[in-house]
Amino acid sequence: MNICHSLNERRRIGKKSIAVLVDPDKIEDVGQLSPLLRLASENCVDFFFAGGSLVTTNNLSAVIGAIKESTSIPIVLFPGSAMQIEPSADAILFLSLISGRNPDLLIGQQVAAAPILKNTSLEILPTGYILISSGKTTSVAYISNTTPIPEDKYSLAACTALAGEMLGLKIIYLDAGSGAEREVNQKMINAVRKSVEVPLIVGGGINTPQKAFRALEAGADLIVIGNALEKDPQLLTEIADTVYEWNQQLTSQ
Repeated sequence: MNICHSLNERRRIGKKSIAVLVDPDKIEDVGQLSPLLRLASENCVDFFFAGGSLVTTNNLSAVIGAIKESTSIPIVLFPGSAMQIEPSADAILFLSLISGRNPDLLIGQQVAAAPILKNTSLEILPTGYILISSGKTTSVAYISNTTPIPEDKYSLAACTALAGEMLGLKIIYLDAGSGAEREVNQKMINAVRKSVEVPLIVGGGINTPQKAFRALEAGADLIVIGNALEKDPQLLTEIADTVYEWNQQLTSQ
């Protein structure tokens, strides 16, 4: 499966997607993934994202193996550093943190990762990663040593995304961060959506079906659900239904 091609095709016809983010640091035993994997399969989740800001465990391979054993859902690495490469996944978000000015995360980590990735079969997804302020300092903002774009600076985010697209990045990812107090707001998503043609991923703070719908309505092509599922796994069913209903409306038009 060519994930980049698939995302572009879905964007072309207005079809939305959903990804579940799994942080290996929060998985003590891969057996605890079973309920989530079952729910993901039942609810037609499109992708698993695997990774985190600070992966301190060595179970990334085991987590990916458990997902592959139970589902056929593609697994995309969401790395916090060049250390978080696992060849058994299907693809990797090759992230450049374009909202910040930390050279290590704009190009440094990518230089270290490139020769390793060259020797894998992972699909490389060049992605412009944009952090949006969510009301508190998130793990990714702290670890990346960057300041997120203020949540009311719509033009700044739009121009940042546009510059990323002009540099050749194939995907833009707006993120409020893991455990965000507030999701990326509709006006911000819409401003970025209008500025670029590439697929737009939105994550962080999407913890209700209503917030999921608002993100889709504003122009997100793919929404990412993570932390919220730790508290309420059944939330996945509700949010997946929102995505399904959106896509069903397309076919009935």
